[in-house]
Formats: sequence, C-alpha cells, structure tokens
Amino acid sequence: MTIRSERADGPVDGYRAKRSTSATRTDVALHETPQSVSVIPRDAIEDSGATRLRDALDYAGGVGRANNFGSQGLTTFTVRGFTTGEFYRNGFPINRGYPNAPDAYTIERLEVLRGPASTLYGRGDPGGTFNVVTKQPRAETQVTLGSQIDEHGLHRGTLDATGALDEQGDLTYRLNLLGEGGDSFRDGVESERYGIAPVLSWQLSNATRITLEGDFMRNNHPLDRGLTRFPNQIGNASRDTNAWERGSNNLLHNDNAMVQLRFDHWLNDGWMLAGGIQQLDGTLQGNAVEANGLQADGRTLGRNFSYRKLEWDDRDLQLNLTGYFDALGLEHTLLTGVEYEDYRYKSLIRRSRAGLDAYPIDIFDPEPGQPRPALTRTTSHDNEKLQTWAVFVQDQVALTERLDLLAGVRIERFEHDYRNHLPGSSGWSTADNAATPRAGLIYDLTDSLAVYANAARSYKPNSGASRLGSGFAPEEGKSYEVGAKWEVPDHQLSVDAAIYYIVKQNVLTLDPVDPTFSVAAGEVRSRGFDLNVAGNITPEWRMIGGYAFVDAEVRKDNTIPAGTRLANIPRNSFSLLNVYEFQDGVAKGLGLGLAVKYVDERAGQTSSTAYDMQDYGVVDLLSFYKLNEHVRLNLDVKNLFNEEYEESAWNLYAYPGAPRTVQAGIAYTF
Repeated sequence: MTIRSERADGPVDGYRAKRSTSATRTDVALHETPQSVSVIPRDAIEDSGATRLRDALDYAGGVGRANNFGSQGLTTFTVRGFTTGEFYRNGFPINRGYPNAPDAYTIERLEVLRGPASTLYGRGDPGGTFNVVTKQPRAETQVTLGSQIDEHGLHRGTLDATGALDEQGDLTYRLNLLGEGGDSFRDGVESERYGIAPVLSWQLSNATRITLEGDFMRNNHPLDRGLTRFPNQIGNASRDTNAWERGSNNLLHNDNAMVQLRFDHWLNDGWMLAGGIQQLDGTLQGNAVEANGLQADGRTLGRNFSYRKLEWDDRDLQLNLTGYFDALGLEHTLLTGVEYEDYRYKSLIRRSRAGLDAYPIDIFDPEPGQPRPALTRTTSHDNEKLQTWAVFVQDQVALTERLDLLAGVRIERFEHDYRNHLPGSSGWSTADNAATPRAGLIYDLTDSLAVYANAARSYKPNSGASRLGSGFAPEEGKSYEVGAKWEVPDHQLSVDAAIYYIVKQNVLTLDPVDPTFSVAAGEVRSRGFDLNVAGNITPEWRMIGGYAFVDAEVRKDNTIPAGTRLANIPRNSFSLLNVYEFQDGVAKGLGLGLAVKYVDERAGQTSSTAYDMQDYGVVDLLSFYKLNEHVRLNLDVKNLFNEEYEESAWNLYAYPGAPRTVQAGIAYTF
C-alpha cells in the first residue's frame, strides 16, 4: 500500500485537489482521470462564507440552480444543460424523497462529475452529478466553535469536535452540531434548522477500518414559492414580497435521518474489499399555500391552502473489490462491485378549493392573515416502490507510460411499483434491465499536459402512469466528451477544458391522444464547452471557478417546438473565487477576497411561451483575519452592488436572489 500526502477522500491543502475517488471509486490522480471533475475543498467553502451546499456549488463551473421546492433545500440542480436530482454522500445516494440538503458544516470536499455517472452510481441524468465527502475523524484532539450572523436576522452556531477515544488512536470520533434560525430578506419568512452529525472510526488493524456515520436534521421552513410569473401579470413584485402566508398556516417540518456503516479491508498488498450499508428515513409534513392562478386584473392571485404528509425510506447496500496488479505486461486497477437499493415513498396532499377567486391576495401589496380555508380536495394519495440490483466492473489500464484506458459497464435491473389511491385511479408495475457502459482514454502529451476522450451512457426510470395505466420506458442518455488537463509545473494550479455532446431520449411529453397523460417520446440535446481552474497563482493568491457555454434544446416533443430552450439553462455562465492571504509582515493572517458570478438569461420553463429570467452578475467582497492560531474572524458583503435577479425557476414560480447582505462570523479553535 502506498502512502500519499493527500488522501482521495480527505482534506485538501488549499484550493487544488490532486486526487479523487468519486469519478472512478478508486484512489486516482485527477490529472489521470479521462473525465471533467471539479473538487470544491473545505478551504474554499470557508473562505466564501458558504453555509449551504448550493453556495459551494457556485464555484464548480457550469453548475446551476433549479427547483428548490419552495426554499426547502437543494432538490434539483443543473449541469451541462440537464436538470438532475441525483447526488451522493460518500458514494451513497442521498436525494431520495424531499430531504434537507446537506449543510456546509459537514462537508470536507464537494466533488462534481460532469457527464454520465451511471456506470458507477446507477440511475441519473447524463449532464453530471456530485458527491459530498464529509468530515472524518482525526486522532489529534481539536474543537472548533463557530458563530455567524447576517443583517437580515439570521444567526447560526456550529461545533466541530474530533479526537481519539483510546490511547493508541485507533478509535476516533468526529461530532458536528448545527443550530440556525431567524429571519431572511423575504417578508415573514423565518426558519429553524438543527443538525447533529456524529462519526466513529475504528482502525481494527493496519488492514481494516470500520466507520459508522450519522446525520440527523430538522428543518422548519415555510413553503416559499418566491415570485409568480403569470403571463397576464401587470409587473413583477419586489424580491422581498411574500404572498404565501405566515406562521403555522405556511410551515413545513422536514425531518431526516441518515446512517452509514462503511468498511474497507486490505486482503493483501494488491486487493481491497470495501462497502457498506446506508439507511435513510425522512418525513415532510405541515401546511402550505400555493397558487391557483391570476385574475384578469393582473394582480389578484387565487390561492389554495394545503396539508401534506410525505414519507420515504431508502436502504442501499454496496460491496466493492479493487485489485492493483500487472497482467500481460500492463498495470491494472480493476474494480468490481454489486449494489442493491430499496426505495419506498408515499404521499398524501389535501387542498382547499381551486379557482381564481379562492383565498385571494394582492401579489404586489399582500395582506396575510386571512382565515384558513377548509380542505376539500385530496390531490395526491399514492405510494411508490423502486428496487434495483446491479453489478458493475471497471478496469483502468496503463497501456503505455503515457496512455491510460478506463472502461467499465454496469448491468442493472429495476422493479418499479406505483399505486394511486385516488378515486378512479389505479397503479402499475414494471421491470426493466439497463446496461450503462463507459470508456475513456487519456494521453500525456507532456508531463503537465494531457488530452482525453470519453463516451458514456445513462439511464433513469420515469415516474407516473400512462393513459393505459402502465409505467414508462426509462430515460436514456448518450454523452461524448473531449478535453485537456494542464498542470502548472509546480502542481499548484490546474486548468481543465472540455467540449461535449449529449442526447437524452424517452423524455416524458404530452400524450397526443389525451394530453392529461404523458408518453415517453421526447428527446433533448445539449452541447457545449466548459473551462475550470483551481489552485494558487502565487503562494498568497488562490482561486477556483469556471466558465461554461451550454446550448441545450428540445429535439423532439409532441407539443413543444424543436429548438425550444430548456428551463434554467444559461448559454453562458462564469464564476471565480479569488482570495489573497498575507503570509508575513504586519498583515500576516489577513485574507481579502473577491468572488464574482455571472449567469446569462434563462427560460423559466421548457415551453414555447416561457418567460425569461434576465442575466445577472453578482460581486461578493470577502475578508477574514486569523487573530492567532485559535481565533478566526470573517466579515463579508454578499451582492455588493445589490443586483436584483432571479436565481432559478419552477413552472410559474421564480426564486429571487438575496439583496446586498453583510454577514460576520467568528471561529474559536482549541
């Protein structure tokens, strides 16, 4: 076993990670991986003042925001022109049901994979995904207490403690605690968020390690659908205007529990057995207010009051065998694995009556506090079960000193069962098999410049029922990518660039016989270019970010014209985090940063009559001061020029970005 200065699943020194496990499930240098991968390390998360996972994703070039389910969390995001909700934590799927998004306080590094990841991870969209690598225990005792506030009334406290529980340092722990609450820039939108994330690691021997990790979180937050964008509106409300009621009339309680038991065991110097089991459980329950439609005056919104109870649980088991060996004169890293997942979900939603005159409010001058209307309709009462069995194999082969091959395939069977309990409805059961291969080549032109190419497939089961009461064929994607990776000779800075072409088929579109149903007959296409940079320009100046050009459109649909833009996808986007930290002199310990983000105009819906969200640019000023080895202070001004913008949309709801915000924090380590 080789000891390296940087573990592929451990802390990163600075902004540039050198190794990763997410793209191959093996410990491999990023410069040797024939795929575009970005790693957002802990230092960048702290320097940028990020408290949410979505804030950290801003510095992975080309990754955008989509439906956040009424500000409940990161439900979906966009990458390379496609919206996806599939993402992972330490290699296990975590976005099942409607969970809380992982909080930044647990993240060690955030790894974004561009292109299909189905060969290793199963169902997903072909644009890409990401894997959250969480903070792990260390033998050295250390405790950090943190506090952060902002001018809108949000206050936040965290604790991060680690150390050994025995004299030898074989049994170690990590404990992260979070408490957060207060106001936001949105009128009457108050929230509470509590979390505990314990980790125990037991090094049984030099060859065997067992890790038990949990994450338990409660999020109390209104269903804040943001601003409406109906075609007949006489204008747009200000970003702080809230037309969705206050207090218990609009408050959801989101409870999530995650437990992972992982192990790795070296059978000998060349073979390692690893895997584990994850159990997820969650509920989303409470009251909410949403739109029925806008009256002819262009300002009076008909609304409905609703009660929902959503419940889900998911069990995932993984077992992988990795071998490092020579065969036929070639070096191999062979990975084989099996995986089983059992996902179950059920929902009950009841609503007050529909209609433009129901529960009305003025979207420009709302007066909340109307009597709660009666629940008269059940609009959702169903349950779903999805089971998958998979086996995969992957080989990384050093064909020559400069040419490496990566090839793999996953064979997966899924059985999907859906039951709709509404009157006049039924259910369906379907089963299918999917094969998702991928292959890539990477060639070192010089010691610092490599070029690569890859091709891969993806698949994802569709939900819902057809006109005939059956399920749908799964979505299938094909991706082709060519790129280059360049390292500055001292390995402190890396620049990656890629061009790609992706097609996704069996997208749901309206049934031409009965448009109240869908058929899996649509096709969408994305092509583009992305450029990413990470590392140090000088020992004092570090940066991370990227640029993306995306041309994503409908290719085939029963009602939407070919060429229609896909929702939430800008043609151009750019982000860059710069930090200059003084290394000596009277200013030693002072860090000054500038973060910029530009997002081109986007369609709010995938529709020929969609509204547009305007382009925007946001500038953040960042600063921190390490008073001594124990105390770190930070003071940031987010959205310095108070730009008004919409960060994402879902149907006729658009989510406004935050105004200029001053936030301050302190961290004490002992």
